Amino acid sequence: MEKAKAFWQRLCKLVAASGQLRLGLALFAVVLLVVIFAPILAPFDPYYMSDDLLVSPGTNNHWMGTNNMGQDILSMVIFGSRTSLAIGMISALISGVIGTLLGAYAGFYGGKLDKCVAEVTNIFLMIPTFFLILIIVALFGSNMVNVMLVIGLTSWPSNARMMRVQAMSLKERTFVKSATAMGESRPRVLFKYIIPNGLFPIVANTTMDVAKAILTEASLSFLGLGDPNVVSWGQMIFDGKQYLSANGWWMSTFAGLAIVFIVLIFYLIGDGLNFALNPKMKKI
Repeated sequence: MEKAKAFWQRLCKLVAASGQLRLGLALFAVVLLVVIFAPILAPFDPYYMSDDLLVSPGTNNHWMGTNNMGQDILSMVIFGSRTSLAIGMISALISGVIGTLLGAYAGFYGGKLDKCVAEVTNIFLMIPTFFLILIIVALFGSNMVNVMLVIGLTSWPSNARMMRVQAMSLKERTFVKSATAMGESRPRVLFKYIIPNGLFPIVANTTMDVAKAILTEASLSFLGLGDPNVVSWGQMIFDGKQYLSANGWWMSTFAGLAIVFIVLIFYLIGDGLNFALNPKMKKI
């Protein structure tokens, strides 16, 4: 009970430390409510094709208009938030876990493992990641699971480098050396002391990775490599680009604004976490 109370006190103190973090979390709570209550908030079934083709916003209860297939844009934007949030958060989680484990092992154990991880990380950082993602998705298919996996499996190097530096620094600290001298095994020291104490910058970076993953998925969908079986903001922009200069500007515009909004939210949270968790930033 005392541990839970201490955790919540620390969490509240962390949130209070940054105005950006408070704003980002408040906006994220709104997005989360939209995602949870999407079936209630959406005025129409996003997959239903009505006879109202390319209806302008505000006509026939279509507040954001309809597309060339008669689907309601507002309903598609609401349900598209589920797709974007799922892809962004799962991809960032995969990236965070892989980067944390590889970086922690490399920095703590050193030697050949460290050199191997460092070289693999450098190779990934040198390769244009987006083109690598394009090739993999084109080869193995563009369903939602493949998109999440490929984004997560190609975006871990930044987390690995950060965790490696943290592990190299923490293993020289007195409390880690004391734990080793008392007979605790190296794996136990790694998971009990190194990773928990070095995780803070990874949390902030992973939060920003959510925004990057959402943008990557939107870019893939815009190029026609998204999952055509789910409602996606990138897919909406792809479908509406040919109508931008005609009488259908709303098909792409509202989806684009939704992407900008959610990416801004995660950058606010990530930047706020970086400020709240980094003592050097507080001094500045």
